[in-house]
Amino acid sequence: MPETPIDPLLDEIPSRYLVGIDLGTTNCAVCYIDTAKAKRRIKTLSIPQICAPAVSEARETLPSFHFQPAKGQLVDDSLRLPWNESIQGKQRENQKYCVGVMARNESARTNGRTIASAKSWLCHSGVDRTDALLPWQGADDVQKLSPMEASSRYLAHIRDAWNHQFPSERLEDQDIVLTLPASFDEVARELTIEAARAAGLPKVILIEEPQAAFYSWVDCQGDTWQEKVEAGQKILVCDIGGGTTDFTLIKVRTSQQGGADNPYQASVEFHRVAVGNHLILGGDNLDLALAKFIEAKLADQTQLRPNQWELLVAASRNAKESLLGEDAPDQVTISLPSSGSKLIGGSLSTSVTQEEVRDLILDGFLPAVTLNEKPENHQSGFQEFGLPFASDPAITRHLAAFLSAHADESKEERLAARPDVVLFNGGFFDSPVLRSRVLQRLDDWFGETENSGWKPIVLESDRLDLAVARGAAYYGIVHRGEGVRIAASLARSYYIAIDEKSAGENRQAVCLVPGEAQPGQSFQLESPTFRLKLSEPVAFTLLSSSVRLTDQPGQIVEADAEQFSTLPSIRTVITARSRNEKRDVPVRLKVDLTEIGTLNISCHEVDSDRSWKLDFDVRSTVQTDLQAHSGAGESEGFIDESTWEQCEAVIASVFGEAESTTAAPKDLINRLTEILQSPRDDWPMSVLRRIWQSLMNHEAGRRKSAKHESRWLNLLGFSLRPGFGFAADDWRVTETWRTIHGKLAHGTPAIRKESLILWRRLAGGLTRGQQVSLASTVTPQVRNLRTKLNGKKVKGVVLKPEESPEVWRLLGSLELLPADEKLLVGNLLADLLNRKPYQKIGSSIVWSLGRLGQRVPIYGNLNTLIPPEKTEPWIKRLLEIDPSSVQRAQSWLAIAQMTRMTEDRFRDIDGQLRQTVLDALQEQDAPEHLISLIKSGGKFDQESQKQIFGDSLPSGLQIF
Repeated sequence: MPETPIDPLLDEIPSRYLVGIDLGTTNCAVCYIDTAKAKRRIKTLSIPQICAPAVSEARETLPSFHFQPAKGQLVDDSLRLPWNESIQGKQRENQKYCVGVMARNESARTNGRTIASAKSWLCHSGVDRTDALLPWQGADDVQKLSPMEASSRYLAHIRDAWNHQFPSERLEDQDIVLTLPASFDEVARELTIEAARAAGLPKVILIEEPQAAFYSWVDCQGDTWQEKVEAGQKILVCDIGGGTTDFTLIKVRTSQQGGADNPYQASVEFHRVAVGNHLILGGDNLDLALAKFIEAKLADQTQLRPNQWELLVAASRNAKESLLGEDAPDQVTISLPSSGSKLIGGSLSTSVTQEEVRDLILDGFLPAVTLNEKPENHQSGFQEFGLPFASDPAITRHLAAFLSAHADESKEERLAARPDVVLFNGGFFDSPVLRSRVLQRLDDWFGETENSGWKPIVLESDRLDLAVARGAAYYGIVHRGEGVRIAASLARSYYIAIDEKSAGENRQAVCLVPGEAQPGQSFQLESPTFRLKLSEPVAFTLLSSSVRLTDQPGQIVEADAEQFSTLPSIRTVITARSRNEKRDVPVRLKVDLTEIGTLNISCHEVDSDRSWKLDFDVRSTVQTDLQAHSGAGESEGFIDESTWEQCEAVIASVFGEAESTTAAPKDLINRLTEILQSPRDDWPMSVLRRIWQSLMNHEAGRRKSAKHESRWLNLLGFSLRPGFGFAADDWRVTETWRTIHGKLAHGTPAIRKESLILWRRLAGGLTRGQQVSLASTVTPQVRNLRTKLNGKKVKGVVLKPEESPEVWRLLGSLELLPADEKLLVGNLLADLLNRKPYQKIGSSIVWSLGRLGQRVPIYGNLNTLIPPEKTEPWIKRLLEIDPSSVQRAQSWLAIAQMTRMTEDRFRDIDGQLRQTVLDALQEQDAPEHLISLIKSGGKFDQESQKQIFGDSLPSGLQIF
């Protein structure tokens, strides 16, 4: 994890300007305070940006859109900005992209070239957030960016705009307060800081957007803010922007430091006491819902093509803002380019009315629900852009659950969850219709609790689009000891699990940090005492709860799954000065809560000055090529030590160094099977990982002969498959890589084959770099084969048919390879199906095609999938396989992988081809569960999973 930034607002020489930046999902804004002036007013930075080709205008907000034109689409000066002419006297090359108004407008005219909602991708744990994956499903010639890079470009534009207007007070020298959702996870916070660094802004601190919105309200009230609130009230900040929904509760309490001598030491003070769970739910969801509705009207219930859909979403965004805003028209017209029916002037066209939009949005997102309802847990209907949208779009249901979870236990039951004051924030509430509906729902829940007819006090904010940036600038003053401060507690309690979860049971966990903690606090846990294993892989499972806020450090609790969320584990090997020291060490834990809300945990040995620092293993969240451990393997149980000692002795009898170790390698599996009294496919993962460790301890024994190395490689890969699923598997895979990659003892074809099988089995635990490295060892021969098949002369070794099956299977298993590399391999394999020399290895070719063209990855990233239209020739070729062939059943499974319904139009195949596939498989009497997957989606059964994986899965483990 990147180092926690030094707080710039505590520098000895403070900067002249305090700058607040709202890095929004849909719009960015910048406000600032000139501290050199006696009267410190918050001003808004006008941001020059390209609004049309060769047209630059200054606007108060910068739309968070990034557009890259096609080559030749614009003349050279079309994207020129005021500061492009010269930077520090040097001519600057024109940008090849633009951000802001024109980028947003182009999203409604040009598909595949615009990045939107980068902020939502920053908190998407299902992709590698540092990988170049945006625009999602972009055009082939577009330079893709990571969510962090896109965010950095918005900040860089803001930096250049500021420096152009204040050349003597450059933005990188000012104190900057950057906002982010209250519910951002630790990784998203760190990536936000990294985006600022990449934009050349090192002096940045973070503030949560709901707090910033409240600070903006305080500033706007001047000296009268105390007249609007009173001690004992509970303030609900309802913050819904383009991509996220955040709920925050702030309690008003009597000040302990009030006094007339200091206007900032008022009679009341504010305490942030609760933050809701992170929800990717906001204006983007409204746009998608409206687009779905309009699509049905445009296309007669059939799906639009992906390029049309992208344009429709942008058009729906504009229609929504128009029809839900002030002085809304009765209807708007939506037109899309088309070559189909309803052709009007070269486009599909329809109208959508104000009444239709209001009914759709209000009933779908703000429905009438009871206060005790919980959000529904099912797959979101919105899969189009790969984002993990909230499974339940009903914002009112999430709000009801939030208020109920944080009810005040000191109040009468019907009043416990009721807020007294409401502050709306975010572009969602630009619409008076939406604000009114939320207030109506609050009145439904609480309006009858008093005879007088309760109504919440609504704190008005005149500019919702600027409130967060204003509040961020105000917080700069607060941080320097002036203004009105919100005492912000952590609003989440953190825990460490002290036992493993079994099926149907809850974990026992120890509280590390209470929810009432504030940034900068430290906690020394005097009890319980933990026992730390040295020189062995260990895993620490971390949990959090936004509901249990009163648990105290050291308190042991039962971690109910409904109240706790599992965080990425800490996985490491703790070593002492002597690497041979293997024992249990008694330790106590010390936890530091940093200023940005992340944890530093260290283990301190009892009665010693030794200590070990633990870091969050955020790799499995930043990179999905490292899987987060879920405890699946441990639930299969452990064997007794006497049985294990027999297993270890058998392994040592084959690979040990003693003269008595003369047992034959070929008998090893049978001997272990006899001891464990079960076939090897049923061995639990706890046993498999101990076998791996024993084989690694006797690694030198593989060098005795080629037969020894062959058995050693085979059993090592089998015992560590699939490379994840058990605590510290990432460490085991790394150790395996260091020991074996490029270091085979015997260079026979059989040994090379076993090494390919090993890496195929462990592919799910390999990093992207390791997978690319493995592929590079075989792709020269693959390229030579392709060249030879094209009738050209070849220099170098050509992959022979009899040597290729495990090469194809390995390449099919490397899901983290770039899509274009996988496409080249798949095209070659589809061609080989027609060639007689390769018919004997047709099973391996078909299997590999299924993995390369799959619509749902086993462990990889969605952004490495091959586009569906590129796999259509493969599907058609598989359909041509002779129904009497032995490969028929294998082709059914491969076809199902490539045509499986996902409800994501960017991943799903063409509807006409889908019907052709269904007709063919039904005619061939293919299994019904495969036909169902192709028709309506779902999951493969256990037997199919085994076939797709290419090996037996460890007992009890389901990988997709």
